[in-house]
Amino acid sequence: MIRRRKRQKNPNTYAFIDSQNLNLGVQKMGWKMDWRKFRQYLADNYDVTKAYMFIGHVPEFEDMYMHMHELGYLVVLKPTHDSTKVKAEPEAKSEKAEDKKPIKGNIDAELVLWAMKEQQNYDKAIIVSGDGDFYCLAEYLEEVGKLGHIMTPNWQYSGLLKRFEKHLVRIDQLRRELSYGNVRRGRSVKRG
Repeated sequence: MIRRRKRQKNPNTYAFIDSQNLNLGVQKMGWKMDWRKFRQYLADNYDVTKAYMFIGHVPEFEDMYMHMHELGYLVVLKPTHDSTKVKAEPEAKSEKAEDKKPIKGNIDAELVLWAMKEQQNYDKAIIVSGDGDFYCLAEYLEEVGKLGHIMTPNWQYSGLLKRFEKHLVRIDQLRRELSYGNVRRGRSVKRG
């Protein structure tokens, strides 16, 4: 009798994505993320079954939120605060437009909350952010054996995350695979 080896099941992995941190982090490096490629990359390389995308809600971007959902992200929206609409004191009226703070949708608490709420449903979690505010989440997930990776947008991630170096993946090193409008460079074709 031949015994067949049981095929080992891949761990069920969820990704928790700080969209603003990721988006601004790759743009700072001079490129734009192709969100379709990124979702596929997470599935192909880390067996991510659910990818939660945390975004500050701005009503004008409803189409983008729908598009992200169509690409396979579970979009979690947080109400935003437009700090430029806060009534300024009379002497502050002379502020330049570029000095005003933009719309802010701080999603840190939501990301941590969802990672904890969903903990019983995944074997491994991937945190996509370079923000040190997620140190406590990474620490906890590592303690319970559920920290898969911390994917940082670039090399400028919080020093607090250096403790998790064996889990770190820098997305800027994946630019060729994940950038929007990425065209393979090869031999040029002469047209005549």
